[in-house]
Amino acid sequence: MEKLQVNGVKVEVQRVPQAADRALAPIIFLHEGLGSVAMWRDWPASVCAATGRAGIVYSRQGYGESDAVPDVRGEGRLRPDYMHREAREVLPALLAALGIEKPVLLGHSDGGSIALLHAADFPVTACVVMAPHVIVEDVSVRERLARYHADVDCAFWQWNDIWLDPAFRAFDIRAECRRIEAPVLAMQGVDDPYGTLRQIDEVAPTRGVVEREVFAQCGHSPHRDQPDASRRHIARFLAPLP
Repeated sequence: MEKLQVNGVKVEVQRVPQAADRALAPIIFLHEGLGSVAMWRDWPASVCAATGRAGIVYSRQGYGESDAVPDVRGEGRLRPDYMHREAREVLPALLAALGIEKPVLLGHSDGGSIALLHAADFPVTACVVMAPHVIVEDVSVRERLARYHADVDCAFWQWNDIWLDPAFRAFDIRAECRRIEAPVLAMQGVDDPYGTLRQIDEVAPTRGVVEREVFAQCGHSPHRDQPDASRRHIARFLAPLP
């Protein structure tokens, strides 16, 4: 594990130890709303092995071993555009620090939304999203999180407060999704308690190509509930891409 300075914040970064083909774009893994580097466990390594690509896993500010957010329930509280800011300000700075120009983005939940938003405005090789949030729907832990976050209160409250904020009800990134030109693979479980299949149906680029995969007996985390099938679809999807 290493720490990178990104826009004045120390960000936890893990490079996947994989004998990768340097000609292939690396995969950037973007975690869920209460995720971190550690919570991916060994899944990024297995995806990199299946695809022959290098991988970068990082924790957003306030999660994992990255710097905490000062005054997380006050001035540091997340704003309704926090995923837009991560996609347009933090992720470009991180990629620049890593010397990566056209990555494959692989995001889960909030990370999937951030991946879509970034792909709408920046060049990427491909975008793989699992259970992304595209619109807000009316569908719809602390001790268990302590092992994964240096500051568990910071991680929990910034996520909890923004999702209960009435201003967040207007979250809608369908227009941004229509601008994506890179190939998109969107995956979701039929038993996802946080969103219906409308979430991936609404990922509809005007000019780009999108593939959708729906998993039975699967909740909000295809990579945990259906790891082999998820990995197989990702490897197939990325195989012809540079």
